[in-house]
Amino acid sequence: MGGKNKKRKREEDRPAIHPNNKYAENPPDFAHLASLYPSFEPFVQYSRYGNPRIDWTDFNATRELTRVLLLHDHALNWWIPDGQLCPTVPNRSNYIHWLQDLLSSNIIPNTISRGGKVRGFDIGTGANCIYPLLGASLLGWSFVGSDITDVAIEWAEKNVNSNPHISELIEIRRVQTDATTSSEERLHGEELGLSGEIDLCSRTETEVEPLPILPLDLNSCENKNYHGPPILVGVVRGDEKFDFCMCNPPFFESMEEGGLNPKTSCGGTSEEMVCSGGEKAFITRIIEDSTALKHSFRWFTSMIGRKSNLKYLISKLWEVGVTVVKTTEFVQGRTSRWGLAWSFLPTVQQKLSSSLPNKSTMSFMLEGLQRQHGAINVLENVKSYFSLHGLSCTMNTSSFTVDVVATKDDCESILKNELPIINQSVDYRPAKKTPNESSANLSCDRSGLRISVFQQIPGTLLVKGSVQDRNSPLSGAFSVIFQKLEEALRNKFCTKSG
Repeated sequence: MGGKNKKRKREEDRPAIHPNNKYAENPPDFAHLASLYPSFEPFVQYSRYGNPRIDWTDFNATRELTRVLLLHDHALNWWIPDGQLCPTVPNRSNYIHWLQDLLSSNIIPNTISRGGKVRGFDIGTGANCIYPLLGASLLGWSFVGSDITDVAIEWAEKNVNSNPHISELIEIRRVQTDATTSSEERLHGEELGLSGEIDLCSRTETEVEPLPILPLDLNSCENKNYHGPPILVGVVRGDEKFDFCMCNPPFFESMEEGGLNPKTSCGGTSEEMVCSGGEKAFITRIIEDSTALKHSFRWFTSMIGRKSNLKYLISKLWEVGVTVVKTTEFVQGRTSRWGLAWSFLPTVQQKLSSSLPNKSTMSFMLEGLQRQHGAINVLENVKSYFSLHGLSCTMNTSSFTVDVVATKDDCESILKNELPIINQSVDYRPAKKTPNESSANLSCDRSGLRISVFQQIPGTLLVKGSVQDRNSPLSGAFSVIFQKLEEALRNKFCTKSG
């Protein structure tokens, strides 16, 4: 009985499909589609209970389902040749709607679009050209879709031209490649291993704060570099502006690693699924390109196939100076994929920080800590968090406190999520006080913060923060800073590994 309850709870906790997705309330009805489209009828089978289904190991069946869904639900004419990547429509729609959420949010200002017209860049659009087609038909967005192979360019253009009502919104752009570039180092990849269920796709959404950890060594021997064709730099033109870029990267380093799931057949060539270094190297190159094009895009985004790569890529993003990182999870059947988004534009939150209530004391509980994570570990991470921003810190292991001296510029640095390059040999110490100065009587442009850690019960700690000068104009910024510290500590100590 307990096992059934746990299984039910896991199912209830699964991410829900995006509410704006056409299939959120009405999943594809195979029997109805078969009655309307004779070409699809031969692929529909029925269980002994009369439930319609298709054979997910049959590429022809999955391709015909995609064709029928695009025609029936989106009025799009579409086809791809044998062996090319066959996308699932509900899953791709979810990515589009996630982008819609990002663009409509007030996280960063709208500094790109003119007249409300959204323009996107699809990295490696593929023969299927699915994202530009869906984005244009659902939301009226315009796109540039890039790719490198003759087959991808030819069929992407055919799919665009087969839909004259949106064809003017989509440009297919050939990426110029070096003659020495391997054909396996391809722009576009696709997830494999989808289950044989039309469980659609789901998403959860989180905003990621920087973790209090040292910058990664990006040139370590365990990180393989990308050596393929241009991705953004060299493809995006100098005067172009986009609201976002999107990408399904090549997830694998080899076809053997990719290995087709025997329960599904989504097609896909080696060019679409494989590159040197896999998705980790590919997305790292996108991040590097984004630093050179930080003013050309509002949002940079990519799909991620392996959760194990997510932490590395997020750390890489904070290292290069992004202002915000967002993640989401897409689920189809038993397979999960993750979306990663980032921007270099100043966040709206930091602009509004001066209007926040002037709290001088805040606290939160860290619960469910493992035995090896005691108060001293949390205290050290508090010091590390502020030190990474270049603030002067003093840790007192007797009173379990960290005293921080911050200028207005220091606080703004944290609000912007800026992690300066710190000389590790420098010992950051609080400014010396004059004989008549106390920590509770700092100058108006410097604010003394004290973070205290208290043991409550085993596995539970209380973290308390206070502004030593209650009249400091930075007490409003303190609220945001302390919230960011809370998120960082929760990510470090309270997030269960999955």
